[in-house]
Amino acid sequence: MTKTTLICGSLAFDKIMQYNGRFGETLLADQLHKVNVSFLVPTLRTEYGGCSANIAYNLKMLGGEPLIMAAIGQDGGEYLERFDKLGIETRAIRKITHSYTAQCFVTADLDNNQINAFHPGAMEFAHENNVGDQGPLRVAIIAPDGRGGMLKHARDCAALKVPFMFDPGQQLPMFSGDELLEFINQATYVAANDYEFEMLMDRTGLTLAEIAGRLEALIITRGEKGSEIHTGGKRHEIPCVQAAAVVDPTGCGDAYRAGLLFGITNDLDWPTTGRLASLMGAIKIAHQGGQNHVVTAAQIADKFEAEFGYRY
Repeated sequence: MTKTTLICGSLAFDKIMQYNGRFGETLLADQLHKVNVSFLVPTLRTEYGGCSANIAYNLKMLGGEPLIMAAIGQDGGEYLERFDKLGIETRAIRKITHSYTAQCFVTADLDNNQINAFHPGAMEFAHENNVGDQGPLRVAIIAPDGRGGMLKHARDCAALKVPFMFDPGQQLPMFSGDELLEFINQATYVAANDYEFEMLMDRTGLTLAEIAGRLEALIITRGEKGSEIHTGGKRHEIPCVQAAAVVDPTGCGDAYRAGLLFGITNDLDWPTTGRLASLMGAIKIAHQGGQNHVVTAAQIADKFEAEFGYRY
């Protein structure tokens, strides 16, 4: 059986700028109706980002077989070259020649307050991709992406009987209660953090038990409090793995989801799958950016055994 994991989600560049002052000293509370300010940012760095790429990066390190299905812009050549060097398949990435790759512009001040601007760009054309064109698939994930793409890919997976994980993330507010119900009813798995899940219950009118009862597994992450997996009428508590350092949470949820997908494609039990996901999040958080941590599959297995006392 194939182990190919279709990863539907955004591809993006993150432009991160540091302002060596405080926004509060420049933004006047009684003048916010006519803001015209400029912040000198001596440092600027570009990070490779986007949910699909972050998930694929981690899944590849685990030894999985990720297949990214996403849209990239006219400026995405270097990203495609990066995937080639990493050995990540790019045949399902559609290039949109009249648009830029999605980009997030982040300006942070000395107190780590942030002013962000997000340009969706090519991501808005994700719906032009077709699940049915990608060959045999073991599992898929519908991660944050263009609204139309998320709806279409979920329906395509359901029609083709491809089991998939619905991971709405920051795009959850874009969907109505009826649309979220449709996602849940089509999905095999749902993954969300605790805040997102509260919103999911509020929008759908369903309880935790009612949502879990429609799925093979419901996964809820709770940050430093760990996570929980509801499956088969049982609730598995997954501990938070102590990180070597807490540097940057960007992409931790994506690393966690890569662990879930690896567990699913390798038929691991849910407690083991959750623990592996937790470990991947801990490895990531100790590094700046979503794709700068480097670890081998063997090293991950060793870390898992050291943490939990057995090998997966």
